[in-house]
Amino acid sequence: MAEKIPGGSERGLTDSPRTERYRDLITQSKSLIDGIPDTVSALANLTALIKEKFPEFFWVGFYLVKGDSLILGPFQGTAACFRIGKGKGVCGTAWAENRTMIVDDVTDFPGHIACSTLSKSEIVVPVRQKGQVVAVLDIDSTQKKAFGEQDGHGLEQLSEIITTSFK
Repeated sequence: MAEKIPGGSERGLTDSPRTERYRDLITQSKSLIDGIPDTVSALANLTALIKEKFPEFFWVGFYLVKGDSLILGPFQGTAACFRIGKGKGVCGTAWAENRTMIVDDVTDFPGHIACSTLSKSEIVVPVRQKGQVVAVLDIDSTQKKAFGEQDGHGLEQLSEIITTSFK
């Protein structure tokens, strides 16, 4: 009989403080993607690592800039929206404004795109190359107010590392 693989909140919260987990994430990310010649492979590994370090995150993934849209890239979680327009939803707004966005309650965000009704809060961090947004890292939680400055800072550090994987 196959063992059920736990997902998201079923795995429970880790005992390690977030500061420590972000420090580990940054260190491990550098070595994990170093020398990987394929962007999609590097991002796939990073989504798995983020989900491993933060099992309380419901959805972790990347949207890649393709023309005038964000296109779904590697992710861990439930099925997601495939295409998001610039300035649309939290991801499209973070891209358009070229800034990290933390949304405590997605129902309060005008134009929020509900890919899953389980998502209650969200953080979106732009990934830049030469100052231009090339992707966004999108993370959702089933809890309201799940993200704060510490998450923004840690994920912005990660986005600087991710830039090296874009070809």
